[in-house]
Amino acid sequence: MTTATQTPAPAEGHIDPAASLTDAFVPVQTRSERPTSFEPADFGTPTGREVNWKHTPVAKLAPLFVVAEPNDGVEYSFTAGERYVAAPLTAADAPRGEVFLAEDVVAAVAWQGSKDALHLRIPREEAVADPIIVEITGRGADQRADAHIVIEALEHSSATVVLAHTGAAQYAQNVEILVRDGASLTVVTLQQWDDAAVHVASHQARVGADAALKHFVISFGGGLVRVNPNVELAGNGSLGHLYGLSYADAGQHLESQVYLHHKGAHTVGDVLYKGALQGENAHSVWIGDVLIGPDATGTDSYEANRNLVLTEGARADSIPNLEIETGDIIGAGHASATGRFDDEQLFYLQARGIAEDEARRLVVLGFLAEIVQKIGIDDLQSELIEAIEAELALTASVSAEASA
Repeated sequence: MTTATQTPAPAEGHIDPAASLTDAFVPVQTRSERPTSFEPADFGTPTGREVNWKHTPVAKLAPLFVVAEPNDGVEYSFTAGERYVAAPLTAADAPRGEVFLAEDVVAAVAWQGSKDALHLRIPREEAVADPIIVEITGRGADQRADAHIVIEALEHSSATVVLAHTGAAQYAQNVEILVRDGASLTVVTLQQWDDAAVHVASHQARVGADAALKHFVISFGGGLVRVNPNVELAGNGSLGHLYGLSYADAGQHLESQVYLHHKGAHTVGDVLYKGALQGENAHSVWIGDVLIGPDATGTDSYEANRNLVLTEGARADSIPNLEIETGDIIGAGHASATGRFDDEQLFYLQARGIAEDEARRLVVLGFLAEIVQKIGIDDLQSELIEAIEAELALTASVSAEASA
């Protein structure tokens, strides 16, 4: 690239800017075949009929379909780890764009609108003991911002990065994650927005040989939050653990469309998302796509989504998909389940003298705590357990009002 205004060369499947998406339109059902472009106009405005938008209330996202002007709807600060911030990256600066390819109009808008990308860089062979915490605070529900964040763990390094979102904003966000050979990286994106916030994010990662990525999407707050992780296990022996936790209240829409691509040989993937829902029109969406490529021999992969519906009026959409292009694998599978309380669990606890309300609390807490315990950060785990307890208190209030 020769100038800062140029964008990375298009990959296979890129949209031809000279062609319209409406010309000879053929719906793309397979995640790996979706077109990509860095130009928002190439995608057009979503109608809600597209395969990747049909579960999303697109009308609420209208501000995110155009580049932010001015681009100051959120502010960034560090409570730990600021020394790992490298020089900001323009569109022409490596490693920005090494992995990232915009799959939808919001990602393309975030690419164009973020002139300088935040770059977190973990030096080679350095083990960072304490989490690097980036506080992303919205300045108001009517404020817009676009962002591109690059998180790079160099060879044989290890670190944990937490992106903590609070306040309110209309926020289009790209997160590009590079885990070099032999590195170990944990990325946690924590959404504790106010109810009026709208947050749409595309996370794209590449994991090198004998490297490992643990990726968490934790969503409690926000009116509409859509965080879509896309992870390529590119190197032989790479590991990808993708976990999610959501708790949707009345009127909230919490969504993740997960894509795990096994590309290298002897890769291991584990995807587990859990959600709880309560209140009228509480809505969660999980779509999980796993692709085991033709060269991904010896792969072991599993994906699952579990949802617990706590009150009337809540809805969970859960769609697992699996593509396998080689027969030489250790194993692959997927599962999805959505339901209400297990009456047998409640009976078991009540039979031992535990009141019904407390029994319900213990069941939900036990169901969700599995994801919390995988994070491995004591302070954050305690914070999330407190957040779950607060949600459970709201559940009791909603149930009491319904029965009154």
